[in-house]
Amino acid sequence: MTVTMPTPDAPLKIGTRGSPLALAQAYETRHRLAEAFNLDEAAFHIEVIKTTGDDRQMIAADRPLKEIGNKGLFTKEIEDAMLRGDIDIAVHSTKDMPTEQPEGLVLETFLPREDVRDAFISVKYGSISELPAGAKVGTSSLRRRAQLMQIRPDLDIVEFRGNVQTRLKKLNDGVADCSFLAMAGLTRLGMLDQATSAIEAEEMLPAVAQGAIGIECRANDKRAEHMLAAIHHAETGHRVLCERAFLRALDGSCETPIAALSVVEGDTIHLRGEILRPDGSQSLKTEGKSALSDAESLGRRLGEELLVQAGADFFDFR
Repeated sequence: MTVTMPTPDAPLKIGTRGSPLALAQAYETRHRLAEAFNLDEAAFHIEVIKTTGDDRQMIAADRPLKEIGNKGLFTKEIEDAMLRGDIDIAVHSTKDMPTEQPEGLVLETFLPREDVRDAFISVKYGSISELPAGAKVGTSSLRRRAQLMQIRPDLDIVEFRGNVQTRLKKLNDGVADCSFLAMAGLTRLGMLDQATSAIEAEEMLPAVAQGAIGIECRANDKRAEHMLAAIHHAETGHRVLCERAFLRALDGSCETPIAALSVVEGDTIHLRGEILRPDGSQSLKTEGKSALSDAESLGRRLGEELLVQAGADFFDFR
């Protein structure tokens, strides 16, 4: 297929949030595209777009995101810009993405997945097990909160939001005794030394698609489709497809206590999934394997099975 390549005078416009991590992911995408097509990076323009989730006046630091409306908090304005034609592609942390895209947009390109684990961050303690009873734990993630309450109900969990740099400053200021970040984000920011320790998936199963950069484009944009195909990582794509199918079957979001992790072994994919009550009082787990070609069906089937076990009010706060 012959397509017109972007140039410095007519660049491909890349939409992103403005946080340091979001920009790092956009820069990685730009670099991979430039390298794949032997283009100067000036042929790409990065457009920073403020989302509802970035509005500090609307979203107070101590106000849970679930109170504002959790689906699309970090994506809607970016997707609206793409539908208007203001940008050509959008770079996202896939774990923040709703499981359904607006009509006319597709999310089918994924870069090689980074470390999927959560990082334990503290200036006082080395791991979760070292925390004394009553220690103050800062997190805004319902998944992490529920998982932690299940294994350490003696801890005091407080709302704790902001970008990576903001959270690290809060820890240094003593707002909390520890917090959690994604190892992938620290790696991409060149800040892996800030991780006190990595939490293995056997202890805390990560969020759906954690560590995966997803790139969205318009469904009818042949140039973007052609260019993104050159940087798509197939294995990551299969894993994300499986995990997001699991999430979709549960009608979950990035603000629901749902965790999942898939692993590819040859032509087989293995998925582990978990759902938790928001207060950590109960969790339901599942796992299964299938042919790689059936990755989406595997995720959907395991999600539907857990949904039946859970009942209608499983995710309601008690």
